Amino acid sequence: MQVNKYIGDEAFQKMLDHYSCPTPLDVIKMRFCGAICSPNLKLTPVDVISSFFEEAKTPRLETKAEADLFFKFFMGLWDEVFASIVANKVSLSSINSKDVAFYCQKRFDEIEMGFVEGFFGGQENLKMAGYLAQIVDSVSELALVYNKLKNTSQPSEKLFEAIKNTDKMVEQAISFIIEHSVLPRIEDLKRQVN
Repeated sequence: MQVNKYIGDEAFQKMLDHYSCPTPLDVIKMRFCGAICSPNLKLTPVDVISSFFEEAKTPRLETKAEADLFFKFFMGLWDEVFASIVANKVSLSSINSKDVAFYCQKRFDEIEMGFVEGFFGGQENLKMAGYLAQIVDSVSELALVYNKLKNTSQPSEKLFEAIKNTDKMVEQAISFIIEHSVLPRIEDLKRQVN
């Protein structure tokens, strides 16, 4: 059940710009996704939100009303991502570019700086089932595939076919994590978030 309504990508991006947030929106969404999927149950939305800003450069919220609105906007997005996880319908962002290097860099950031970083939430030694560690490692390795693809001299049609196949593999891996690790404990996660 969604508690806070997401204000939409355009309005949310304006809010990020207002607070000079250096983290792109697609990375924010996937970092939330990774954090929700994480076995680190001590990781809170506030921890993740603070990771979007450089250390010692978090926004200065002048009033309680401003702080409430700031967190309400972020929690609206958190709830939106949570709902997509409950439905197991997480997908990578839409990138409308034929520039291979740009596309691959955006995708690498979204997966490695987004999902994987959110999943580990600053922990280097996170206890988890072996299968889960292998799947998350494979997601991280797929992020590296984008770095290799952006430096390939293949014709762009073939290259984009490989990129789209990599996108599908990432989405399938995240779907597997959700189905086998997140959904079985979803009721506990709902209690912790709300």
